[in-house]
Amino acid sequence: MKVLVDTCVWSYALRRGKAKPEHDLAVRELAQLIRDAAVQMIGPIRQELLSGIRDAAQFLALREHLREFPDLSITAGDYERATEIFNKMRAKGIQGSNTDFLLCALSDRNDMPIFTMDEDFTLFKKHLPIKLHKARA
Repeated sequence: MKVLVDTCVWSYALRRGKAKPEHDLAVRELAQLIRDAAVQMIGPIRQELLSGIRDAAQFLALREHLREFPDLSITAGDYERATEIFNKMRAKGIQGSNTDFLLCALSDRNDMPIFTMDEDFTLFKKHLPIKLHKARA
């Protein structure tokens, strides 16, 4: 089964030893998902990961590394569903990013869990038919 991996998990893994100890489990889980060929990438996450890298060589190296993970196809319907989710959550006073809600829409449509360290998704799950992937001990 493929797993949608959120930007925050990738970011912890890419910090090269600078991640906090409490993030070690998430980094190990991401490594296992990569070994299992279970990682699913989406274009907006790829963009977030590559944005802000000032050093051209680091940008190129990360871009090449991330190319190992093909993007899940995103349809106009997915963006429309993400917008519906945004509006539904906003009406309940719940905040989230466009990428967060796109992940929720894709998770629902593809019956694919989301691997994230962002606690907002626990709140989203109370109102949406999404699955969250938990790091294995």
